[in-house]
Amino acid sequence: MKVIGLAGWSGAGKTTLLARVIPYLLKDGLRVSVIKHAHHAFDVDIPGKDSWRHREAGATEVLVSSARRWALMHELRGAEEPRLPELLTKMSRVDLVVIEGFKREPHRKIEVYRAANGKPFLFPDDPGVVGLATDTAVETRLPTAHLDDIEAIAAMMLRSAISVEEVLAKSEAES
Repeated sequence: MKVIGLAGWSGAGKTTLLARVIPYLLKDGLRVSVIKHAHHAFDVDIPGKDSWRHREAGATEVLVSSARRWALMHELRGAEEPRLPELLTKMSRVDLVVIEGFKREPHRKIEVYRAANGKPFLFPDDPGVVGLATDTAVETRLPTAHLDDIEAIAAMMLRSAISVEEVLAKSEAES
């Protein structure tokens, strides 16, 4: 299982880009999963439904299963947010896990940069950035691709991805 990240400031287009890259990768027969970081409280459950009521009652985990999908919700209940390595160990084996967000974690990532955001680049200060997907010209030795060049971005992601074992080992060494 290989891992690559997409990181950038809010509004750069990470989710939109990933929604365009995933079908391209699937077309080549790859199995792709995503870990997305949310910076705010979020809910994947519907208030009033049984699973929501179980969580609200205090359950630590609620697993919902049907003939179409299953989802596991884990309430932290005041515990510290898990770091990326812990989350990676919970993923089913696929060909590629794309991490959206987690820009402060040390994994390899492609920076998604949109000039209209007016934010600074991450790459000069983040050694984990190994390529850029952007809508502007950039002076750098890093590989770059235009935000609309899905083929080039997918190729950059696959070239830059490293094994989950390497990610876990690197994270352990930095802890």
